[in-house]
Parts: sequence; C-alpha cells; structure tokens
Amino acid sequence: MSEPTGVIHDIGYQRYTGPRLGRRQVFGALYLHGLRTAFGLGRSAKAKIFPWLVVAIVTVVAAGVTAVRSQIGEVVMTYAQFADNMSWLVIFFAAVVAPELVSRDLRSGVLPLYFSRPMPRSDYPLAKLLAMITALWLLLGAPQLVMFLGAAFTTGDGMNGVWNELLDLLPGLLYAGLWAAVFASIGLLVASLTGKRAFAAGGVVAVFLMTTPIVGTLSIMPSQTLNELAGLASPSTLVQGVGAWSLGDLLITGDAAEASHSLIGDFGPVYAAAAVLLIAGCVTLLLARYRKVATR
Repeated sequence: MSEPTGVIHDIGYQRYTGPRLGRRQVFGALYLHGLRTAFGLGRSAKAKIFPWLVVAIVTVVAAGVTAVRSQIGEVVMTYAQFADNMSWLVIFFAAVVAPELVSRDLRSGVLPLYFSRPMPRSDYPLAKLLAMITALWLLLGAPQLVMFLGAAFTTGDGMNGVWNELLDLLPGLLYAGLWAAVFASIGLLVASLTGKRAFAAGGVVAVFLMTTPIVGTLSIMPSQTLNELAGLASPSTLVQGVGAWSLGDLLITGDAAEASHSLIGDFGPVYAAAAVLLIAGCVTLLLARYRKVATR
C-alpha cells in the first residue's frame, strides 16, 4: 500500500500589520451602524419602507403647519406641541427599531463576537441606546427645523423675529430629546429581553398603550392629589407633565396652558424627578441584562 500523502496549500492568509483600532472606534462603529439600521440604510428596500414612511409623515405635517402659518400669520402649532402630537408615531417607530437594534443580535447569537473585541460589556448596549435616542430625536427634531426655516423666512420682524423664533425652537428640540430618551430607554430594555422581534415589538407597544387606561382611571378618582399625580403612571403622560411644568407657554398657549398646569398642580418637580429616575432605571437594567448575556 502506498504511503498517505498530504499537501499544504498556500491560500494567501497573512497577519494583519495595520493599525489596531481601540474602544472609541469600536463604540463609534456600533453607534453609526445602529443609527443606519434605525432608518434602514444599508439594508433591503423592505427594511426602509416603515422608517421612511414615518419620516415622510412627520415632514408633511411640519410642512403643512408651516404653510398654514405663512397664510394666516399666526402660530398653528408650537415646536413643543409638534413633539407631543407626533408622539404616537414615535411609539410605533420605537417598537420597530428597538428589535432591529438588539433582538436580531440575540436571535442570531453574534453577541460573543462583539464581546470578543477590546470592548467593555457596557459599550454594546450604550452604543445601541445612543443610536436609538439619536434616531428618535432626529425624527422629532428635523421637522421642527423645517417649521423654523419656514417661520424665519416669513417673519416680518427681520433678524429680531428670527432670533425670537430660534428661542422658541431650542426648548422644542430639548423637549424632543426628552421624548427620545424616555422612549428609547424603555423600548431598548423591553426588546433586549427576547430574540423574537414580533414579541419585542408587541412588548414595546404594550408598555406604552396599556399604561394609558391607568392614567385615565386615576384621573377620575375623588382625590385631587391622585388626579394630579396620575400622569406618572404612563411614560407618555410623564413626559407631557415635565413639558407642562418646564416649558409652560412654549408648549401650550392660552386657556389650554392653564388647563395643562392644573392637571399636574404643583407636582412638576416630581414629574421631572420621575422622568430622570425612569431613564436611569431602564439604563441600569439594560446594562445588567447585557452583563448576564455576555457571561453565558
């Protein structure tokens, strides 16, 4: 019998001798990839349909509000009001985006590859969270910029009018950031609990929509204090309570402003503290979740 022989083929593998990027570059790459994923960039045409449909809706609304204001010469919707009125769309956007950012990685089992890099375990969820906050803020903030540009070009007060309009815009953008932070932290936490995107999306929607009846029930209780604190039971009304307290007439004008203030009474600081604690709690649980996933 002939001796078994073997041949070693040189297929061109070489050691990498270039620069090795560190933690900052890895975090930045994760953040940028997450932001692109939120809007379906770099993915199939099917993945782009929903996010860009939502973008189109909020842009059309902003353009319509701007056009009406230019015709009648009066503010139809403030910048902060725009964020409030579009919040229902943000709920569904978050329900679709959050599972795309984290549930797919859980289901496909690629997390060990991420954590094999020179990256602390906390960087993965924080990069995803920052990407989602940015996406939601752009969704609410970019249309406000459209409204600002329309108002700036139609104001009759020159640069003074543009400056006053800018002073109204900035609080609106900050308010949009609060919406984004609350929705992203809750949405990403819920989505991180399962690798099935359908379950994750349903869970995100349930958290926001199923808490609304609780607010309604507490609002009709005989206790005035309980009525004023009812908004704490739902993330959406919690953010609106913070807005009513901090923005005042920049959020709602006229008689509606007084009605809004009466809904939360003197508990504005309580709403603000609750919002901070909610975000901090969700982020803490999210980090704890990925410490557990990483050690499996």
